[in-house]
Amino acid sequence: MIRQWALLLALVGFGLEQACADTIELKEKAAVVGKVLAEKPDQVAVDVGYTVLVIPRNQILRIDRNSPSASRTKYAVPPPGPASEAAAVAGATEAAFYTAPSKPQPARTVLDLVKQIGEAVVQVRTPGGLGSGFFINEDGFLITNFHVIENETQISVEVYHQRHGELDRKTYKQIRIIALNKFADLALLKVDDRDAPKFKYVDLGSADALSVGEKVFAIGSPLGLERTVTEGILSTKTREMAGTLYLQTTAQINPGNSGGPLFNMSGDVIGVTNMKATAAEGLGFAIPVESVKFFLDHRDAFAYANDNPGNAYRYLEPPSHTRHSTAEP
Repeated sequence: MIRQWALLLALVGFGLEQACADTIELKEKAAVVGKVLAEKPDQVAVDVGYTVLVIPRNQILRIDRNSPSASRTKYAVPPPGPASEAAAVAGATEAAFYTAPSKPQPARTVLDLVKQIGEAVVQVRTPGGLGSGFFINEDGFLITNFHVIENETQISVEVYHQRHGELDRKTYKQIRIIALNKFADLALLKVDDRDAPKFKYVDLGSADALSVGEKVFAIGSPLGLERTVTEGILSTKTREMAGTLYLQTTAQINPGNSGGPLFNMSGDVIGVTNMKATAAEGLGFAIPVESVKFFLDHRDAFAYANDNPGNAYRYLEPPSHTRHSTAEP
Protein backbone atom coordinates (compact mmCIF):
# COMPACT_ATOMS: atom_id res chain seq x y z
CA MET A 1 0.00 0.00 0.00
CA ILE A 2 2.76 2.44 0.91
CA ARG A 3 4.66 1.69 -2.28
CA GLN A 4 1.54 2.27 -4.41
CA TRP A 5 0.85 5.75 -3.09
CA ALA A 6 4.57 6.61 -3.08
CA LEU A 7 4.82 5.72 -6.76
CA LEU A 8 1.85 7.91 -7.60
CA LEU A 9 3.33 10.70 -5.51
CA ALA A 10 6.59 10.46 -7.45
CA LEU A 11 4.69 10.79 -10.73
CA VAL A 12 2.71 13.90 -9.86
CA GLY A 13 5.50 15.57 -7.86
CA PHE A 14 5.74 16.77 -4.29
CA GLY A 15 4.22 20.10 -3.31
CA LEU A 16 2.02 20.87 -6.34
CA GLU A 17 0.96 24.47 -5.91
CA GLN A 18 -2.72 25.20 -5.32
CA ALA A 19 -4.53 28.23 -4.01
CA CYS A 20 -5.73 27.98 -0.40
CA ALA A 21 -4.41 24.46 -0.22
CA ASP A 22 -3.82 22.16 2.70
CA THR A 23 -0.25 21.03 3.40
CA ILE A 24 0.23 17.44 4.50
CA GLU A 25 3.68 17.04 6.02
CA LEU A 26 5.09 13.55 5.58
CA LYS A 27 8.02 11.73 7.10
CA GLU A 28 11.53 12.25 5.71
CA LYS A 29 10.92 15.99 5.10
CA ALA A 30 8.46 15.43 2.25
CA ALA A 31 5.11 17.19 1.82
CA VAL A 32 1.97 17.14 -0.31
CA VAL A 33 0.02 20.32 -1.11
CA GLY A 34 -3.61 19.82 -2.09
CA LYS A 35 -7.17 19.76 -0.80
CA VAL A 36 -8.06 17.20 1.86
CA LEU A 37 -11.24 15.52 0.66
CA ALA A 38 -11.75 12.90 3.35
CA GLU A 39 -10.10 11.63 6.51
CA LYS A 40 -10.32 8.16 7.96
CA PRO A 41 -8.55 6.63 10.95
CA ASP A 42 -6.06 4.84 8.69
CA GLN A 43 -5.79 7.11 5.63
CA VAL A 44 -6.36 10.58 4.17
CA ALA A 45 -7.60 11.38 0.65
CA VAL A 46 -6.00 14.47 -0.96
CA ASP A 47 -6.89 16.16 -4.26
CA VAL A 48 -3.62 17.38 -5.85
CA GLY A 49 -5.18 18.54 -9.12
CA TYR A 50 -4.11 15.75 -11.43
CA THR A 51 -5.47 12.97 -9.27
CA VAL A 52 -6.52 12.03 -5.75
CA LEU A 53 -3.90 10.54 -3.45
CA VAL A 54 -4.77 8.17 -0.64
CA ILE A 55 -2.02 8.56 1.97
CA PRO A 56 -1.62 6.13 4.89
CA ARG A 57 -2.13 7.90 8.20
CA ASN A 58 1.10 6.42 9.63
CA GLN A 59 3.11 8.34 7.01
CA ILE A 60 1.66 11.75 8.01
CA LEU A 61 3.28 13.99 10.59
CA ARG A 62 0.66 16.74 10.56
CA ILE A 63 -1.86 18.56 8.36
CA ASP A 64 -1.83 22.36 7.99
CA ARG A 65 -5.25 23.61 6.90
CA ASN A 66 -5.50 26.29 4.18
CA SER A 67 -1.79 27.01 4.42
CA PRO A 68 -0.13 29.27 1.85
CA SER A 69 1.18 27.38 -1.12
CA ALA A 70 4.78 26.35 -0.90
CA SER A 71 7.11 28.68 -2.76
CA ARG A 72 9.23 25.80 -4.02
CA THR A 73 8.31 22.56 -5.68
CA LYS A 74 10.10 19.46 -4.44
CA TYR A 75 10.76 16.69 -6.90
CA ALA A 76 10.78 13.26 -5.37
CA VAL A 77 13.14 10.35 -5.65
CA PRO A 78 11.36 7.29 -7.12
CA PRO A 79 10.29 4.63 -4.64
CA PRO A 80 12.64 1.73 -3.82
CA GLY A 81 13.11 -0.75 -6.63
CA PRO A 82 15.75 -2.32 -8.87
CA ALA A 83 16.22 0.83 -10.92
CA SER A 84 16.67 3.18 -7.98
CA GLU A 85 19.01 0.71 -6.30
CA ALA A 86 21.12 0.48 -9.44
CA ALA A 87 21.17 4.27 -9.57
CA ALA A 88 22.48 4.22 -5.99
CA VAL A 89 20.03 6.56 -4.42
CA ALA A 90 19.87 4.67 -1.15
CA GLY A 91 18.68 6.49 1.94
CA ALA A 92 16.68 9.19 0.13
CA THR A 93 13.70 7.28 -1.21
CA GLU A 94 11.05 9.52 0.34
CA ALA A 95 12.93 12.83 0.55
CA ALA A 96 12.95 15.56 -2.10
CA PHE A 97 15.78 15.03 -4.55
CA TYR A 98 16.04 18.61 -5.80
CA THR A 99 14.04 21.77 -5.35
CA ALA A 100 12.91 24.43 -7.79
CA PRO A 101 11.08 27.75 -7.35
CA SER A 102 7.42 27.58 -8.32
CA LYS A 103 7.28 31.37 -8.72
CA PRO A 104 9.85 34.14 -9.29
CA GLN A 105 11.97 34.98 -6.26
CA PRO A 106 13.11 38.53 -5.43
CA ALA A 107 16.35 39.68 -6.99
CA ARG A 108 19.36 40.27 -4.75
CA THR A 109 22.92 41.46 -5.10
CA VAL A 110 25.73 39.15 -6.16
CA LEU A 111 27.48 39.88 -2.86
CA ASP A 112 24.53 38.65 -0.81
CA LEU A 113 23.92 35.62 -3.02
CA VAL A 114 27.54 34.46 -2.97
CA LYS A 115 27.49 34.53 0.84
CA GLN A 116 24.30 32.50 0.86
CA ILE A 117 24.93 29.88 -1.85
CA GLY A 118 28.69 29.93 -2.43
CA GLU A 119 29.21 26.98 -0.07
CA ALA A 120 27.11 24.78 -2.39
CA VAL A 121 29.59 25.21 -5.26
CA VAL A 122 32.50 22.75 -5.19
CA GLN A 123 35.71 21.90 -6.99
CA VAL A 124 35.82 18.48 -8.67
CA ARG A 125 39.27 16.92 -9.06
CA THR A 126 40.47 13.87 -10.98
CA PRO A 127 44.00 12.65 -11.87
CA GLY A 128 43.46 14.14 -15.32
CA GLY A 129 42.29 17.62 -14.36
CA LEU A 130 39.69 19.60 -12.45
CA GLY A 131 36.35 21.27 -12.85
CA SER A 132 33.45 22.59 -10.83
CA GLY A 133 30.13 21.28 -9.57
CA PHE A 134 27.24 22.08 -7.23
CA PHE A 135 25.09 20.27 -4.71
CA ILE A 136 21.41 19.77 -5.52
CA ASN A 137 20.40 18.40 -2.12
CA GLU A 138 21.74 18.09 1.41
CA ASP A 139 22.57 14.39 1.02
CA GLY A 140 25.66 15.07 -1.12
CA PHE A 141 24.32 14.59 -4.64
CA LEU A 142 25.99 17.00 -7.05
CA ILE A 143 26.01 17.92 -10.72
CA THR A 144 29.07 18.45 -12.92
CA ASN A 145 29.99 18.00 -16.59
CA PHE A 146 30.53 14.59 -18.09
CA HIS A 147 33.78 15.74 -19.68
CA VAL A 148 35.15 16.71 -16.24
CA ILE A 149 35.14 13.08 -15.07
CA GLU A 150 35.26 11.28 -18.44
CA ASN A 151 37.28 8.04 -18.20
CA GLU A 152 37.95 8.73 -14.52
CA THR A 153 36.85 6.82 -11.42
CA GLN A 154 39.23 8.37 -8.87
CA ILE A 155 37.33 11.54 -8.04
CA SER A 156 37.56 13.95 -5.13
CA VAL A 157 35.43 16.96 -4.23
CA GLU A 158 36.64 20.05 -2.34
CA VAL A 159 34.00 21.88 -0.33
CA TYR A 160 34.45 25.19 1.47
CA HIS A 161 32.34 24.99 4.62
CA GLN A 162 31.51 28.25 6.38
CA ARG A 163 32.19 27.87 10.08
CA HIS A 164 32.28 30.70 12.60
CA GLY A 165 32.57 33.25 9.82
CA GLU A 166 35.55 31.53 8.21
CA LEU A 167 35.99 29.12 5.32
CA ASP A 168 37.13 25.62 6.13
CA ARG A 169 38.28 23.60 3.11
CA LYS A 170 37.39 19.92 3.28
CA THR A 171 38.28 17.28 0.68
CA TYR A 172 35.96 14.31 0.23
CA LYS A 173 37.47 11.32 -1.59
CA GLN A 174 34.70 8.74 -1.50
CA ILE A 175 32.82 9.94 -4.57
CA ARG A 176 30.39 7.65 -6.35
CA ILE A 177 29.28 8.08 -9.96
CA ILE A 178 25.49 7.82 -10.01
CA ALA A 179 24.52 8.66 -13.60
CA LEU A 180 26.16 9.88 -16.81
CA ASN A 181 24.84 11.48 -19.99
CA LYS A 182 27.67 11.95 -22.45
CA PHE A 183 25.51 13.62 -25.08
CA ALA A 184 24.13 16.25 -22.69
CA ASP A 185 27.58 16.56 -21.01
CA LEU A 186 26.12 15.96 -17.56
CA ALA A 187 27.15 13.76 -14.63
CA LEU A 188 25.50 13.06 -11.27
CA LEU A 189 27.86 12.25 -8.38
CA LYS A 190 27.43 11.55 -4.67
CA VAL A 191 29.71 12.17 -1.69
CA ASP A 192 29.86 8.90 0.25
CA ASP A 193 32.39 9.79 2.95
CA ARG A 194 31.28 8.53 6.35
CA ASP A 195 31.99 11.83 8.09
CA ALA A 196 30.16 13.89 5.46
CA PRO A 197 27.74 16.45 6.97
CA LYS A 198 24.52 17.73 5.49
CA PHE A 199 25.53 19.96 2.59
CA LYS A 200 24.31 23.38 1.53
CA TYR A 201 22.62 23.15 -1.84
CA VAL A 202 21.13 25.33 -4.55
CA ASP A 203 17.72 25.48 -6.21
CA LEU A 204 17.18 24.76 -9.90
CA GLY A 205 15.47 27.70 -11.58
CA SER A 206 14.21 28.18 -15.14
CA ALA A 207 16.18 29.40 -18.12
CA ASP A 208 12.92 29.71 -20.07
CA ALA A 209 11.73 32.39 -17.65
CA LEU A 210 14.77 34.60 -18.30
CA SER A 211 14.94 37.34 -20.90
CA VAL A 212 17.94 38.16 -23.06
CA GLY A 213 19.92 40.94 -21.43
CA GLU A 214 19.18 39.94 -17.84
CA LYS A 215 22.11 39.77 -15.43
CA VAL A 216 23.61 36.40 -14.53
CA PHE A 217 26.70 35.27 -12.65
CA ALA A 218 28.85 32.15 -12.39
CA ILE A 219 30.80 30.58 -9.54
CA GLY A 220 33.55 28.05 -10.24
CA SER A 221 37.23 27.20 -10.24
CA PRO A 222 38.77 28.59 -13.44
CA LEU A 223 42.35 27.33 -13.73
CA GLY A 224 41.97 25.94 -10.21
CA LEU A 225 41.20 29.32 -8.64
CA GLU A 226 38.37 28.12 -6.43
CA ARG A 227 35.32 30.23 -5.55
CA THR A 228 35.85 32.63 -8.45
CA VAL A 229 32.79 34.75 -9.22
CA THR A 230 32.17 36.30 -12.65
CA GLU A 231 29.21 38.44 -13.66
CA GLY A 232 27.63 39.20 -17.04
CA ILE A 233 24.37 39.11 -18.95
CA LEU A 234 22.44 36.46 -20.80
CA SER A 235 23.35 37.09 -24.45
CA THR A 236 20.98 34.54 -26.00
CA LYS A 237 18.99 31.52 -24.88
CA THR A 238 19.03 29.65 -28.19
CA ARG A 239 22.63 29.40 -29.41
CA GLU A 240 22.67 26.28 -31.57
CA MET A 241 25.90 24.30 -31.67
CA ALA A 242 26.17 20.79 -33.12
CA GLY A 243 22.41 20.36 -32.94
CA THR A 244 22.12 21.40 -29.28
CA LEU A 245 20.84 24.67 -27.83
CA TYR A 246 22.97 26.48 -25.25
CA LEU A 247 22.72 29.61 -23.16
CA GLN A 248 25.29 32.21 -24.22
CA THR A 249 26.60 34.62 -21.61
CA THR A 250 29.18 37.37 -21.22
CA ALA A 251 30.10 36.04 -17.76
CA GLN A 252 33.71 34.90 -18.04
CA ILE A 253 33.98 31.11 -18.44
CA ASN A 254 37.42 29.46 -18.43
CA PRO A 255 38.85 25.94 -18.09
CA GLY A 256 37.97 24.81 -14.58
CA ASN A 257 34.55 26.49 -14.66
CA SER A 258 33.16 23.42 -16.41
CA GLY A 259 30.35 21.83 -14.43
CA GLY A 260 29.76 24.91 -12.28
CA PRO A 261 26.45 26.75 -11.96
CA LEU A 262 25.25 29.80 -13.83
CA PHE A 263 22.84 31.74 -11.60
CA ASN A 264 20.10 34.28 -12.10
CA MET A 265 19.88 37.23 -9.72
CA SER A 266 17.59 35.30 -7.39
CA GLY A 267 20.30 32.73 -6.75
CA ASP A 268 18.68 29.92 -8.74
CA VAL A 269 20.70 27.79 -11.14
CA ILE A 270 19.68 28.48 -14.73
CA GLY A 271 22.51 26.63 -16.46
CA VAL A 272 25.65 24.50 -16.14
CA THR A 273 28.73 26.16 -17.63
CA ASN A 274 30.60 23.85 -19.98
CA MET A 275 32.60 25.71 -22.64
CA LYS A 276 33.83 29.02 -24.09
CA ALA A 277 35.03 30.37 -27.41
CA THR A 278 38.81 30.12 -27.22
CA ALA A 279 39.48 32.84 -29.79
CA ALA A 280 37.35 35.49 -28.12
CA GLU A 281 36.30 36.88 -24.76
CA GLY A 282 32.80 37.22 -23.37
CA LEU A 283 31.53 34.17 -25.23
CA GLY A 284 30.69 31.60 -22.57
CA PHE A 285 28.15 28.82 -22.91
CA ALA A 286 26.02 26.85 -20.48
CA ILE A 287 23.66 23.89 -20.63
CA PRO A 288 20.10 25.10 -19.87
CA VAL A 289 18.80 23.96 -16.48
CA GLU A 290 15.80 22.36 -18.19
CA SER A 291 18.21 19.73 -19.58
CA VAL A 292 19.56 19.19 -16.06
CA LYS A 293 16.06 18.59 -14.68
CA PHE A 294 15.33 16.10 -17.46
CA PHE A 295 18.57 14.28 -16.67
CA LEU A 296 17.73 14.13 -12.96
CA ASP A 297 14.12 13.09 -13.49
CA HIS A 298 15.24 10.22 -15.74
CA ARG A 299 18.51 9.39 -14.02
CA ASP A 300 17.70 5.68 -13.85
CA ALA A 301 18.00 5.60 -17.64
CA PHE A 302 21.54 7.03 -17.37
CA ALA A 303 22.60 5.10 -14.26
CA TYR A 304 26.28 4.18 -14.05
CA ALA A 305 27.16 0.55 -13.36
CA ASN A 306 30.64 -0.46 -12.21
CA ASP A 307 30.41 -3.82 -13.98
CA ASN A 308 29.31 -2.21 -17.25
CA PRO A 309 30.42 1.44 -17.20
CA GLY A 310 30.01 1.94 -20.95
CA ASN A 311 26.27 1.50 -20.89
CA ALA A 312 23.29 2.94 -19.12
CA TYR A 313 21.39 1.05 -16.44
CA ARG A 314 20.05 -2.05 -18.15
CA TYR A 315 18.58 -3.19 -21.46
CA LEU A 316 16.58 -6.28 -22.36
CA GLU A 317 18.23 -8.73 -24.70
CA PRO A 318 17.40 -7.73 -28.29
CA PRO A 319 15.34 -10.12 -30.39
CA SER A 320 17.38 -12.48 -32.54
CA HIS A 321 16.13 -13.35 -36.02
CA THR A 322 18.68 -16.17 -36.14
CA ARG A 323 17.38 -17.72 -32.95
CA HIS A 324 13.78 -17.55 -34.15
CA SER A 325 14.59 -18.99 -37.56
CA THR A 326 16.41 -22.01 -36.12
CA ALA A 327 13.86 -22.72 -33.38
CA GLU A 328 11.62 -25.71 -33.78
CA PRO A 329 7.97 -25.01 -34.55
